[in-house]
Amino acid sequence: MTATPSAIERPLNFSTPYLRADLVRDAVDYTVEGRTIVVNPGNTPVIVAEDLRKAIPPLSSTVLADARIEKADALLLLRPAEEGGEVSGVAEAPGWAHLADLLGPDGDFPRETPLFRSPQDEITTVVFDPAHVLGERETAMVQREFTVRANLWFAPAGTNCFIHNQHDFIEVHTQVHGLGRMQRFRNHDQASLYQDVLMSPGYTTQDPFCATGPQCTYHYPFHQYKADTDCIWLAIEYHPVPRAVRLARSQENH
Repeated sequence: MTATPSAIERPLNFSTPYLRADLVRDAVDYTVEGRTIVVNPGNTPVIVAEDLRKAIPPLSSTVLADARIEKADALLLLRPAEEGGEVSGVAEAPGWAHLADLLGPDGDFPRETPLFRSPQDEITTVVFDPAHVLGERETAMVQREFTVRANLWFAPAGTNCFIHNQHDFIEVHTQVHGLGRMQRFRNHDQASLYQDVLMSPGYTTQDPFCATGPQCTYHYPFHQYKADTDCIWLAIEYHPVPRAVRLARSQENH
């Protein structure tokens, strides 16, 4: 029996003329039209229904062209307006801001670093064992709920986007335009670089940089994004849902 094609679609709030960005929910027998970066933000594989039925693994991405998806809880579809074209104007779109302005005077982000962030969009919720997802144990055991949020970043060619080591969420990055890299350092010094993860459009960092800590916290090495060319990249954040929120939801459902 052939499934009836269906999906719930909406533009993400950072979709612009420079980059069309859409969220697709509850997709069944869904056709991805044209050349598109397809991101799987969920915790189950997404099957591409072509020869050999290959999967897009959880927290990863690929580039598809006029291909059919069998089923997906959620997908992010990213289509730059022109491959290899001028994209620096994206940071002037409504809602975009320099990171120093977003963090405020207590954020301690250098104004001279040209790093810009789009509005952020809440896209879905997922349930998984973070230690399993982060490769710390082979079998999933402790399931936790996460709110998934996404936004774009832009930096011009040659930008070192600030070494840091603190996030209270799990984060992965997908390259959307240009060539860049995620880098790891031994300390807050550029000279302490010990790993480059090279990124081209459609590539998502294969393993999140963090490790689990106590009470649903996460430890990161010193790391940064570096833009080799003018770059746009996607950040997907997995924020733990507080226990109080989970309990409130449970009480509402009873």
